[in-house]
Amino acid sequence: MDESGRSKSWTEAVGRPETWAEDIGRSKSWTEELASLVEDTGIRYTSEDHTSSLSTPSFELNAVLEGEKAESESFRDQMKGFAKAWGEIVVELGKGCKDVVLQSVLTDDSYVVKKVRGPCRVVAEKFSVLNEFLPEDRDPMVAWPVILSVILITLSVLCVNIKHENTPVPLVQLHAPSATRILLPDGRNMSYHEQGVSADKARYTLVATHSFLSSRLAGIPGIKLSLLEEFGVRIVTYDLPGFGESDPHSNRTLQSSAMDLLHLTDALKIDKFWMVGYSSGAIHAWAALKYIPHKIAGAVIFAPMVNPYDPGLTKEEKLGIWEKWTRKRKFNYFLARRFPRFLRYFYRRTFLSGKHGPIDKWLSVTLSEQDKVVTEDPIFIKFWQRDVEESIRQGNVKPFVEETVLQVSNWPFSITDLQVQKKCPEKGLFHWFNFMADEPECELVGFLEPIHIWQGMEDLVVPPVVTDYLARVLPNAVVHKVPNQGHFSYFYFCDECHREILSTLFGEPQGPVEVLDQEVIKEEEDGDGQSQITSILPN
Repeated sequence: MDESGRSKSWTEAVGRPETWAEDIGRSKSWTEELASLVEDTGIRYTSEDHTSSLSTPSFELNAVLEGEKAESESFRDQMKGFAKAWGEIVVELGKGCKDVVLQSVLTDDSYVVKKVRGPCRVVAEKFSVLNEFLPEDRDPMVAWPVILSVILITLSVLCVNIKHENTPVPLVQLHAPSATRILLPDGRNMSYHEQGVSADKARYTLVATHSFLSSRLAGIPGIKLSLLEEFGVRIVTYDLPGFGESDPHSNRTLQSSAMDLLHLTDALKIDKFWMVGYSSGAIHAWAALKYIPHKIAGAVIFAPMVNPYDPGLTKEEKLGIWEKWTRKRKFNYFLARRFPRFLRYFYRRTFLSGKHGPIDKWLSVTLSEQDKVVTEDPIFIKFWQRDVEESIRQGNVKPFVEETVLQVSNWPFSITDLQVQKKCPEKGLFHWFNFMADEPECELVGFLEPIHIWQGMEDLVVPPVVTDYLARVLPNAVVHKVPNQGHFSYFYFCDECHREILSTLFGEPQGPVEVLDQEVIKEEEDGDGQSQITSILPN
């Protein structure tokens, strides 16, 4: 009780304000709770030795609120955290899926593993050859996924057409059939084309096979009809299987190519002919010299292609061939030898795309300065585009893949087999019987007829080192090295070159053969009343 006799309330007894009880009955915010826990005691420390005064820790409400605002995250930080969290979730999900696949699908007794294990082993054996190109300290299981990823990214970038050219690209046109065709014994049709004098007036017959991305329309490009008549020459060109208007062959080889040529010449009643091969078409000329030498009077080869993997080539010769070629051409040959199916993609992206393109890009070659002058001529461009249109008439990529594979695969024969050599029988009992019968002991084998090879010394498509190799293995061949000439400049649209070639082969021009034409000059009756016909035949 106080002095006035009034009793005190319990709040007054404990020294608290009357509003304190009301404050207890209501809920406080967390800032009020925090401020109530730490109160200012009012004690201050002062000293003359200190330049500043210290007070007890005291949390002010405004300071707390300002700190809360300063520590609040920005929207950018929230997005980073959200993305990081989702990334961790995706990684964990991937690990979980990997564990599920390993424990349920990729087990030894799984159906999928049993079916895929064999093909995967075959592919792994093929790719094991590439491990030789890796450094010794690199694990193939780690290195090859990185390399394949880089290759896929590079191909994706190349597929994106970033730069658009303003010049219009000419499109491939389809022409009406124009070839004469024969029926082969296996039921296929083979198309051919004739130039020069007729068969009954021809002194010499040249049969020419075409090169890669070419057709029967090529022959000897630009050779004049007057020059052929002057020498009495007939040229027969034909389409390889799947090219132009010739039907494709289901199992084409170099030997089947020679047999097709044999059936063609038999159908045209050609007893003997000169075989002409140019560039990659020379591989079919080599096959003809090997398998049907009895039909060939001689061989004329221009810038001849050989198998770049031929074991008969020396290390220096192989280096001289490969170093002149572009990386794309080397890669195409590698694919043709190891993974020929991948060539389909590159060929469909280039000359089978429905558009015309530059010859060096379509053939993956480097041109010399002489060849650039020739290939930029409008006459050459017109001829080239028409020849390409005829070559890809059927729109089938398989013949082109087969042709590339034939160039670099293991041939069933070697060019050294064409070398003229003496073959003598083995000594034994039969040798004495042959001696008693006066039969010759030894005979000449190989290709016995003349072989002429022309090579431009500035050729970058088929380097001159190829001709050096041929001169080494075929010492009887006549090699004509032409200075300051490339791959196309000596063979395409060169009148002087064509005359020089025919003069070298056949000597002075003699014109066509005279026709043995019977002419009735006199009809007289004999004494019996029967008519008698007399004819004069020219010598």
